[in-house]
Amino acid sequence: MAKATAIVHASPALGAGFAQYTAEMEAGGTLGPCVYQRFVFVLEGNVEVELDTSHRVLRKDDYAYLPEGTEHHVVAAQASRLAVIEKAYKTVEGVCPHGPIFASALEVAGQPLMGDSCLMVRRLLPDTMALDFAVNTMTYQPGAALSMVEVHVMEHGLLILEGGGIYRLDDQWYAVTAGDFIWMGPYCPQWFGAIGKTPAKYLIYKDWNRHPLR
Repeated sequence: MAKATAIVHASPALGAGFAQYTAEMEAGGTLGPCVYQRFVFVLEGNVEVELDTSHRVLRKDDYAYLPEGTEHHVVAAQASRLAVIEKAYKTVEGVCPHGPIFASALEVAGQPLMGDSCLMVRRLLPDTMALDFAVNTMTYQPGAALSMVEVHVMEHGLLILEGGGIYRLDDQWYAVTAGDFIWMGPYCPQWFGAIGKTPAKYLIYKDWNRHPLR
């Protein structure tokens, strides 16, 4: 990094199988190449992703997926904040890694979770064996909540983007609001309900499409 600060939220030092941080960048600040997979989501500002032969402009709510080994730089055109996820890629025999992805979360169609139109999921990455993790946004209308306490083999990195609510982790309850981050290890019981007068929205990572023994 240059002219930028990383606020590290989760990493293997904590026990996570990935790294997630907020990059706070000055105008002209850069993130250099990453030998791992990198997912970048623009929280504020305007950045350019420079590839070998092209570049892409990302604004608020835009995102990029850059496969492992992709030569690139992320350059801030103005003061910017990014949510960044990095992870070593787990190969599968006969499956080619996915290429770069550039898109806007605002253009991804929402799907009701389990038929509940008050809880919309937007899948930011394709559901394909070529990818070994998923990143979604989940938007809850005021008063909406998960219909069950979940327990599963995947871990999560979760960043509250808007609004707030109550998050249950194991047998503890936490009030959360925009800017808060939660790391959930595998098998951690979890539940969320939105409170307040505005919708709650978060960005959530999970490992995906790989056998847990790999």
